Amino acid sequence: MYSEDELVPISALQHFLFCERQCALIHLEGLWAENRFTAEGRILHNRVERGGWEARGAVRVEYSVLLKSLRLGIAGIADVVEFHREEEGWRPFPVEHKRGRPKTDRCDEVQLCAQAICLEEMLDLRIKQGALYYGKTRHRKDVEFNETLREETESVSLQIHQLFATGVTPEPEYGPKCQSCSLRELCVPRSRSRYRRATNYLDRMIESVISDQD
Repeated sequence: MYSEDELVPISALQHFLFCERQCALIHLEGLWAENRFTAEGRILHNRVERGGWEARGAVRVEYSVLLKSLRLGIAGIADVVEFHREEEGWRPFPVEHKRGRPKTDRCDEVQLCAQAICLEEMLDLRIKQGALYYGKTRHRKDVEFNETLREETESVSLQIHQLFATGVTPEPEYGPKCQSCSLRELCVPRSRSRYRRATNYLDRMIESVISDQD
């Protein structure tokens, strides 16, 4: 069990799976920059971050729900938690809003699963499903919180706590995802990667010269 002071943001899980360096730059070094993608995401979240609740038939919709799990050491805010009325009571159903389209990796699913685990710990129950709402497609993607996803979520949470404990920002690794990263100009992944490759090349050359002299 973690203490209140050790809690890390749930959003860090999504950042970590997208790029460990981005996660460290945001959550360790406090860097942030906005681009078109983050601006669209912020506008989308502003629509649901008004707090309060509303009733829709047999569904009660809660907005901006505070979450935390001392077991995983995470805390944050759920965009939307629907409570579906059933015979045995109210069934929570977390819904996370995303600006783009469904991704090829599982970073969004892990973030949503983390929200579900928080709700389970807070309400002492089991949540089987949630959903991701994507702004581009305007459709929901249902997510099952199976054991595989739960294990990945717990593993990522542990890795983030280990990253925070070391306080060391990973070196950059330039790739296609860098093009959509709002921190690209602060991170400068391409130039640093080139510098590292050039440094490695020079090191090998020096080692080769020394070896020939021996």
